[in-house]
Amino acid sequence: MKRAVPVESASALIDEYIQDIGGWRGKMLARVREIIHEADPEIVEEWKWMGSPVWSRDGMIAVGNAHKDKVKLTFSHGASLPDPDKRFNAGLKGSTWRAIDLFEGDKINARALKNLIRAAVDYNQAKLKRKAPAGTRAKVPQTKN
Repeated sequence: MKRAVPVESASALIDEYIQDIGGWRGKMLARVREIIHEADPEIVEEWKWMGSPVWSRDGMIAVGNAHKDKVKLTFSHGASLPDPDKRFNAGLKGSTWRAIDLFEGDKINARALKNLIRAAVDYNQAKLKRKAPAGTRAKVPQTKN
């Protein structure tokens, strides 16, 4: 069984990852990270899959990666999220995941990204409520016949 990386360690690994990337991609990923935390300060940083920054709250929200020519922010339930500003531009044919590919020179629409982050948190919280174990729901006393 894999052990989870402690939050403090995950944040430090993400700091190092951004620093190692450098250039416009490092700056872009750092800005995405900042916007994510502005959208919801309770979001937790994780480090998964042998080197990917992941942001979660009541379930995974998004994974961020730097590629050769872009920074990709992939939402784990993007297909279920409202996207009125049409920020998703990758993975549009998938049934679950959706992504935002950011290229050099792109400007991030912080308001629209924050809306997607908040929608992802809402989605995760609604999903948790639907999956609440029976023992956590109010019990109705039963009468004997």
